[in-house]
Amino acid sequence: MSTVRKQTVSYLKRRFREVGLEPNSRHGQNFLIDMNLLRLLVDAAEIFERDVVLEVGTGTGGMTTMLADRAAAVVTVEMDSHLFQMASEELTGYDNVTMLLQDALRNKNNIDSRVLEAVEKQLAATGEHSFKLVANLPYNIATPLISNLLCLPAAPQTMTVTIQKELADRITALPGTKAYGHLSVWVQSQCEASVVRVLPPTVFWPRPQVESAIIHLVLDQDKRDRIADLMSFHRFVRSLFFHRRKFMRSVLISAFKKQLEKSDVDEVLKVTGFGPDQRAEQLTVEEILTLSDAFRAKLS
Repeated sequence: MSTVRKQTVSYLKRRFREVGLEPNSRHGQNFLIDMNLLRLLVDAAEIFERDVVLEVGTGTGGMTTMLADRAAAVVTVEMDSHLFQMASEELTGYDNVTMLLQDALRNKNNIDSRVLEAVEKQLAATGEHSFKLVANLPYNIATPLISNLLCLPAAPQTMTVTIQKELADRITALPGTKAYGHLSVWVQSQCEASVVRVLPPTVFWPRPQVESAIIHLVLDQDKRDRIADLMSFHRFVRSLFFHRRKFMRSVLISAFKKQLEKSDVDEVLKVTGFGPDQRAEQLTVEEILTLSDAFRAKLS
Protein backbone atom coordinates (compact mmCIF):
# COMPACT_ATOMS: atom_id res chain seq x y z
CA MET A 1 0.00 0.00 0.00
CA SER A 2 2.99 2.34 0.16
CA THR A 3 2.56 3.32 -3.49
CA VAL A 4 -1.03 4.42 -2.82
CA ARG A 5 0.00 6.70 0.03
CA LYS A 6 2.57 8.28 -2.28
CA GLN A 7 0.06 9.39 -4.91
CA THR A 8 -0.27 12.91 -3.57
CA VAL A 9 0.19 16.03 -5.67
CA SER A 10 3.69 16.60 -4.26
CA TYR A 11 4.71 13.01 -5.05
CA LEU A 12 3.34 13.21 -8.59
CA LYS A 13 4.97 16.56 -9.28
CA ARG A 14 8.30 15.22 -8.05
CA ARG A 15 8.04 12.05 -10.15
CA PHE A 16 7.16 14.04 -13.28
CA ARG A 17 10.07 16.44 -12.65
CA GLU A 18 12.45 13.49 -12.31
CA VAL A 19 11.62 12.30 -15.82
CA GLY A 20 11.27 15.82 -17.25
CA LEU A 21 7.57 15.53 -18.16
CA GLU A 22 4.27 17.30 -17.72
CA PRO A 23 0.83 15.61 -17.68
CA ASN A 24 -0.56 15.26 -21.20
CA SER A 25 -3.96 16.97 -21.45
CA ARG A 26 -4.52 15.44 -24.89
CA HIS A 27 -4.57 12.02 -23.21
CA GLY A 28 -6.88 13.22 -20.44
CA GLN A 29 -4.27 12.77 -17.72
CA ASN A 30 -5.90 13.99 -14.50
CA PHE A 31 -4.66 12.05 -11.48
CA LEU A 32 -6.91 11.47 -8.46
CA ILE A 33 -4.83 12.80 -5.55
CA ASP A 34 -7.30 12.42 -2.66
CA MET A 35 -6.42 9.03 -1.17
CA ASN A 36 -9.75 8.72 0.63
CA LEU A 37 -11.58 9.08 -2.67
CA LEU A 38 -9.21 6.65 -4.38
CA ARG A 39 -10.05 4.09 -1.70
CA LEU A 40 -13.76 4.93 -2.05
CA LEU A 41 -13.54 4.17 -5.77
CA VAL A 42 -11.89 0.79 -5.15
CA ASP A 43 -14.21 -0.05 -2.24
CA ALA A 44 -17.29 0.78 -4.34
CA ALA A 45 -16.09 -1.69 -6.97
CA GLU A 46 -16.35 -4.54 -4.43
CA ILE A 47 -13.33 -6.45 -5.69
CA PHE A 48 -12.93 -10.03 -4.46
CA GLU A 49 -10.21 -12.65 -4.79
CA ARG A 50 -12.08 -14.32 -7.66
CA ASP A 51 -12.25 -11.18 -9.82
CA VAL A 52 -10.33 -10.25 -12.96
CA VAL A 53 -10.15 -6.46 -13.19
CA LEU A 54 -9.62 -4.30 -16.25
CA GLU A 55 -8.12 -0.88 -15.54
CA VAL A 56 -7.92 1.63 -18.39
CA GLY A 57 -5.45 4.39 -17.63
CA THR A 58 -2.71 2.92 -15.43
CA GLY A 59 -1.23 6.31 -14.69
CA THR A 60 1.62 5.95 -12.23
CA GLY A 61 0.23 2.63 -10.96
CA GLY A 62 -1.13 3.88 -7.63
CA MET A 63 -4.63 2.44 -7.95
CA THR A 64 -3.32 -0.62 -9.78
CA THR A 65 -1.56 -1.77 -6.61
CA MET A 66 -4.80 -1.46 -4.61
CA LEU A 67 -6.64 -3.52 -7.20
CA ALA A 68 -3.87 -6.13 -7.36
CA ASP A 69 -3.99 -6.54 -3.58
CA ARG A 70 -7.65 -7.56 -3.81
CA ALA A 71 -8.21 -9.23 -7.19
CA ALA A 72 -7.15 -12.52 -8.74
CA ALA A 73 -5.67 -10.62 -11.67
CA VAL A 74 -5.49 -7.10 -13.08
CA VAL A 75 -5.12 -6.16 -16.73
CA THR A 76 -4.10 -2.51 -16.87
CA VAL A 77 -3.82 -0.45 -20.04
CA GLU A 78 -1.74 2.71 -20.54
CA MET A 79 -1.06 4.44 -23.87
CA ASP A 80 1.60 6.88 -22.61
CA SER A 81 5.03 5.20 -22.78
CA HIS A 82 6.51 7.45 -20.07
CA LEU A 83 3.70 6.70 -17.61
CA PHE A 84 3.94 3.04 -18.55
CA GLN A 85 7.59 3.03 -17.51
CA MET A 86 6.85 4.89 -14.26
CA ALA A 87 4.06 2.44 -13.41
CA SER A 88 6.26 -0.55 -14.27
CA GLU A 89 8.69 0.54 -11.55
CA GLU A 90 5.87 0.85 -9.00
CA LEU A 91 4.33 -2.51 -9.91
CA THR A 92 7.51 -4.56 -9.58
CA GLY A 93 6.66 -7.67 -7.57
CA TYR A 94 2.99 -7.84 -8.53
CA ASP A 95 2.85 -11.07 -10.51
CA ASN A 96 -0.94 -10.88 -10.95
CA VAL A 97 -0.74 -7.68 -13.01
CA THR A 98 -0.64 -7.67 -16.83
CA MET A 99 0.49 -4.31 -18.22
CA LEU A 100 -0.39 -3.29 -21.78
CA LEU A 101 1.20 -0.30 -23.54
CA GLN A 102 -1.49 0.71 -26.04
CA ASP A 103 -4.84 2.41 -26.56
CA ALA A 104 -7.74 0.42 -25.12
CA LEU A 105 -9.84 1.20 -28.21
CA ARG A 106 -9.12 0.03 -31.76
CA ASN A 107 -11.54 2.70 -32.94
CA LYS A 108 -14.57 4.46 -31.48
CA ASN A 109 -16.76 1.40 -32.05
CA ASN A 110 -14.44 -1.39 -30.91
CA ILE A 111 -12.31 -2.42 -27.94
CA ASP A 112 -8.82 -3.42 -29.06
CA SER A 113 -8.72 -7.21 -29.40
CA ARG A 114 -5.42 -7.43 -27.50
CA VAL A 115 -7.10 -5.99 -24.41
CA LEU A 116 -9.95 -8.47 -24.62
CA GLU A 117 -7.53 -11.35 -25.22
CA ALA A 118 -5.53 -10.41 -22.12
CA VAL A 119 -8.70 -10.34 -20.01
CA GLU A 120 -9.92 -13.64 -21.45
CA LYS A 121 -6.53 -15.24 -20.78
CA GLN A 122 -6.70 -14.25 -17.11
CA LEU A 123 -10.32 -15.40 -16.81
CA ALA A 124 -9.38 -18.77 -18.30
CA ALA A 125 -6.33 -19.11 -16.06
CA THR A 126 -8.22 -18.37 -12.85
CA GLY A 127 -11.34 -20.48 -13.49
CA GLU A 128 -14.84 -19.27 -12.65
CA HIS A 129 -14.20 -15.60 -12.04
CA SER A 130 -15.97 -12.29 -12.60
CA PHE A 131 -14.83 -9.62 -15.03
CA LYS A 132 -14.97 -6.04 -13.67
CA LEU A 133 -13.88 -2.62 -14.92
CA VAL A 134 -12.36 -0.23 -12.38
CA ALA A 135 -10.68 2.94 -13.61
CA ASN A 136 -10.06 6.64 -13.29
CA LEU A 137 -11.05 7.05 -16.93
CA PRO A 138 -9.61 9.70 -19.22
CA TYR A 139 -12.61 11.85 -20.17
CA ASN A 140 -12.16 11.35 -23.90
CA ILE A 141 -12.43 7.57 -23.74
CA ALA A 142 -15.24 7.14 -21.20
CA THR A 143 -18.29 7.07 -23.50
CA PRO A 144 -16.92 4.74 -26.21
CA LEU A 145 -15.32 2.42 -23.66
CA ILE A 146 -18.48 1.96 -21.57
CA SER A 147 -20.68 1.67 -24.68
CA ASN A 148 -18.43 -0.87 -26.38
CA LEU A 149 -17.98 -3.02 -23.27
CA LEU A 150 -21.77 -3.36 -23.11
CA CYS A 151 -21.72 -4.64 -26.71
CA LEU A 152 -19.58 -7.63 -25.73
CA PRO A 153 -21.19 -11.07 -25.40
CA ALA A 154 -19.63 -11.25 -21.92
CA ALA A 155 -19.76 -7.70 -20.60
CA PRO A 156 -18.20 -6.74 -17.24
CA GLN A 157 -20.31 -7.69 -14.22
CA THR A 158 -19.65 -4.23 -12.80
CA MET A 159 -18.07 -1.00 -14.00
CA THR A 160 -16.87 1.44 -11.35
CA VAL A 161 -15.21 4.49 -12.85
CA THR A 162 -14.56 8.19 -12.51
CA ILE A 163 -16.01 10.18 -15.40
CA GLN A 164 -17.23 13.71 -16.11
CA LYS A 165 -20.26 14.54 -13.98
CA GLU A 166 -22.09 15.58 -17.13
CA LEU A 167 -21.61 12.07 -18.51
CA ALA A 168 -22.75 10.51 -15.23
CA ASP A 169 -25.87 12.67 -15.43
CA ARG A 170 -26.53 11.42 -18.96
CA ILE A 171 -26.09 7.78 -17.97
CA THR A 172 -28.50 8.02 -15.03
CA ALA A 173 -30.99 10.45 -16.64
CA LEU A 174 -34.75 9.82 -16.59
CA PRO A 175 -37.14 10.16 -19.56
CA GLY A 176 -38.29 13.69 -20.26
CA THR A 177 -35.13 15.30 -18.89
CA LYS A 178 -32.56 17.25 -20.89
CA ALA A 179 -29.77 14.72 -20.22
CA TYR A 180 -31.82 11.68 -21.33
CA GLY A 181 -30.54 10.22 -24.58
CA HIS A 182 -29.22 7.18 -26.36
CA LEU A 183 -26.49 6.55 -23.75
CA SER A 184 -29.06 6.64 -20.92
CA VAL A 185 -31.17 4.03 -22.70
CA TRP A 186 -28.24 1.85 -23.78
CA VAL A 187 -26.77 1.63 -20.27
CA GLN A 188 -30.06 1.43 -18.34
CA SER A 189 -31.38 -1.30 -20.64
CA GLN A 190 -28.63 -3.57 -19.26
CA CYS A 191 -27.45 -2.14 -15.94
CA GLU A 192 -28.43 -0.64 -12.63
CA ALA A 193 -26.61 2.69 -12.52
CA SER A 194 -25.82 4.84 -9.50
CA VAL A 195 -23.58 7.82 -8.72
CA VAL A 196 -21.33 7.03 -5.75
CA ARG A 197 -19.84 10.51 -5.26
CA VAL A 198 -19.53 13.81 -7.11
CA LEU A 199 -15.90 14.96 -7.23
CA PRO A 200 -14.76 18.60 -7.38
CA PRO A 201 -11.83 19.59 -9.65
CA THR A 202 -9.62 20.13 -6.59
CA VAL A 203 -9.20 16.39 -5.95
CA PHE A 204 -7.34 15.93 -9.25
CA TRP A 205 -3.93 17.03 -10.54
CA PRO A 206 -3.89 18.80 -12.89
CA ARG A 207 -7.33 20.21 -12.08
CA PRO A 208 -9.93 19.65 -14.81
CA GLN A 209 -12.33 22.43 -15.75
CA VAL A 210 -15.42 20.45 -14.76
CA GLU A 211 -16.80 18.31 -11.94
CA SER A 212 -16.35 14.55 -12.07
CA ALA A 213 -18.22 11.63 -10.52
CA ILE A 214 -17.64 8.06 -9.43
CA ILE A 215 -20.32 5.95 -11.09
CA HIS A 216 -21.12 2.29 -10.38
CA LEU A 217 -22.82 0.12 -13.00
CA VAL A 218 -24.06 -3.38 -12.16
CA LEU A 219 -24.98 -5.67 -15.05
CA ASP A 220 -28.53 -7.02 -14.76
CA GLN A 221 -28.65 -10.27 -16.71
CA ASP A 222 -32.46 -10.38 -16.72
CA LYS A 223 -32.53 -6.96 -18.35
CA ARG A 224 -29.85 -7.98 -20.83
CA ASP A 225 -31.71 -11.15 -21.77
CA ARG A 226 -34.69 -8.96 -22.68
CA ILE A 227 -32.68 -7.60 -25.64
CA ALA A 228 -33.02 -9.97 -28.59
CA ASP A 229 -30.06 -8.57 -30.56
CA LEU A 230 -27.61 -6.28 -28.76
CA MET A 231 -26.04 -4.69 -31.82
CA SER A 232 -29.36 -4.18 -33.56
CA PHE A 233 -30.79 -2.53 -30.46
CA HIS A 234 -27.69 -0.35 -30.10
CA ARG A 235 -28.08 0.92 -33.67
CA PHE A 236 -31.82 1.45 -33.18
CA VAL A 237 -31.35 3.54 -30.04
CA ARG A 238 -28.66 5.69 -31.63
CA SER A 239 -30.82 6.37 -34.67
CA LEU A 240 -33.85 7.12 -32.48
CA PHE A 241 -32.00 9.92 -30.69
CA PHE A 242 -30.06 11.21 -33.69
CA HIS A 243 -32.53 14.10 -34.06
CA ARG A 244 -33.89 14.16 -30.52
CA ARG A 245 -36.12 17.23 -31.02
CA LYS A 246 -37.90 15.85 -34.09
CA PHE A 247 -41.12 13.88 -33.91
CA MET A 248 -40.41 10.17 -33.62
CA ARG A 249 -42.32 9.28 -36.81
CA SER A 250 -40.07 11.40 -39.03
CA VAL A 251 -36.95 10.10 -37.29
CA LEU A 252 -38.01 6.49 -37.83
CA ILE A 253 -38.97 7.08 -41.45
CA SER A 254 -35.50 8.50 -42.04
CA ALA A 255 -33.78 5.68 -40.14
CA PHE A 256 -35.56 2.94 -42.10
CA LYS A 257 -35.90 4.73 -45.47
CA LYS A 258 -34.00 2.01 -47.34
CA GLN A 259 -35.85 -0.83 -45.63
CA LEU A 260 -39.44 0.21 -44.89
CA GLU A 261 -42.16 2.34 -46.47
CA LYS A 262 -43.76 5.20 -44.56
CA SER A 263 -46.91 3.09 -44.25
CA ASP A 264 -44.87 0.34 -42.56
CA VAL A 265 -43.54 2.80 -39.98
CA ASP A 266 -47.08 4.10 -39.36
CA GLU A 267 -48.33 0.56 -38.92
CA VAL A 268 -45.66 -0.29 -36.33
CA LEU A 269 -46.40 2.90 -34.39
CA LYS A 270 -50.11 2.15 -34.43
CA VAL A 271 -49.68 -1.47 -33.31
CA THR A 272 -47.36 -0.47 -30.46
CA GLY A 273 -49.61 2.38 -29.38
CA PHE A 274 -47.25 5.28 -30.01
CA GLY A 275 -48.47 8.53 -31.52
CA PRO A 276 -46.73 10.13 -34.53
CA ASP A 277 -46.06 13.32 -32.58
CA GLN A 278 -44.22 11.64 -29.71
CA ARG A 279 -40.50 12.21 -29.25
CA ALA A 280 -37.92 9.59 -28.27
CA GLU A 281 -36.89 11.53 -25.16
CA GLN A 282 -40.39 10.96 -23.73
CA LEU A 283 -40.18 7.15 -23.87
CA THR A 284 -39.05 4.87 -21.06
CA VAL A 285 -36.36 2.26 -21.64
CA GLU A 286 -39.01 -0.47 -21.65
CA GLU A 287 -41.08 1.39 -24.25
CA ILE A 288 -38.03 1.78 -26.48
CA LEU A 289 -37.33 -1.94 -26.15
CA THR A 290 -40.92 -2.67 -27.21
CA LEU A 291 -40.59 -0.35 -30.19
CA SER A 292 -37.26 -1.89 -31.21
CA ASP A 293 -38.73 -5.40 -31.06
CA ALA A 294 -41.66 -4.31 -33.21
CA PHE A 295 -39.38 -2.92 -35.92
CA ARG A 296 -37.19 -6.02 -35.83
CA ALA A 297 -40.30 -8.13 -36.37
CA LYS A 298 -41.43 -5.88 -39.22
CA LEU A 299 -38.05 -6.08 -40.94
CA SER A 300 -37.97 -9.87 -40.70
